[in-house]
Amino acid sequence: MNHPNRLRAAIAAEGTTPLIGVFDMFSASVAARHYDGMFVSGFGFAASYYGLPDIGFIAWPDIVAFVQRLRLAFPQQHLLVDIDDGYVDPETACHTVQLLESIGASGVILEDQKRPRRCGHVDGKQVLPLGEYLEKLQMVLDSRRDLVVVARTDATEEAEILRRAKALAATDADVVLVDGVRSVDWIRKVRDVIGDKPLLFNQIAGGKSPRLSLPELSELGVDVAIYSTPCLFAAQTAMDAALARLKQDEGRLPEFTSASVGVAECLALLEKNISRHHGRDRVPIG
Repeated sequence: MNHPNRLRAAIAAEGTTPLIGVFDMFSASVAARHYDGMFVSGFGFAASYYGLPDIGFIAWPDIVAFVQRLRLAFPQQHLLVDIDDGYVDPETACHTVQLLESIGASGVILEDQKRPRRCGHVDGKQVLPLGEYLEKLQMVLDSRRDLVVVARTDATEEAEILRRAKALAATDADVVLVDGVRSVDWIRKVRDVIGDKPLLFNQIAGGKSPRLSLPELSELGVDVAIYSTPCLFAAQTAMDAALARLKQDEGRLPEFTSASVGVAECLALLEKNISRHHGRDRVPIG
C-alpha cells in the first residue's frame, strides 16, 4: 500500500480533506472511529510525551517511534506528521523524512521557523531567511521517494506572507500551508498567489485563524484541513471535570449508565488496534 499516494489522491479529490490531530495512541484510537486521517500534531505530542509546550523540545527519534506505533495499529489511516523545522539542520530533516517514509507515514509538514520556535498560533515567531529555508526544503524533497511534503511558512508580515507563499508554491512541495492565517480574506489572498498548488489550513481552538466548516473551506479553495488539538483540549476538559467531581463526591465514582465508558467499552476500542492489523473484526481479550 502506497500511503503517500493515497493521501495525495485524497487531497486532489473534490472538497476539503480533514486530518484530526492526535497526541497518543489512545486519542488516535478514538479519532479512528470518526475520521480516515490523522495529523501528528507537534503541539499535542509535546504536551503528551514531554508535558511541555511546543517550543522545540521534540526529538526526532521520539516522533519516529510514535508514528511507527500508529502505523501498526492503523494500517489504513492517512498519517500526516508535523516535523517542525526538521529538527534544526537539513541533514537531520532528511534523515527523519526517510525514516518516516520507511515506516509508513503519508506525509510531513516542514516549517520555516528558526529557533526558538513557537506554536504557529502564538506571538513571537521568527522565520529563517527564505533562501535558507528553500535550500532545506529542496534537500527534503530530494530525499523522499513518494512522501507528501507540505511546505509551511510562519511569516506574519503581510507582504512577506505572500512572497513566501508564492515561493513555496513554485517548489516541488505537494501542498502549501500559511500557519496562523487570520481571516477569510487572507485565505483568499494566499489561494490566489499560490495558483493551482494545493492549500492546507490549520484550525486550533483559541488560535488566530477563523473557525470554518469543511464546506466553507472547500468554497475558499482549501484542499486539506488539519485540526491540531480537538482531542487534546477535549481530554483536558473532560479529565479536569471528572477529577473535580470525584473530589467533590469524596472519592465515590459516578453511577455507571448506558452513556458511560467502563472496562468493556474501553477494551472494545483497544481491541480494534489488534484486529485492524490482522484483518479481523474482533480479537477476544482476556
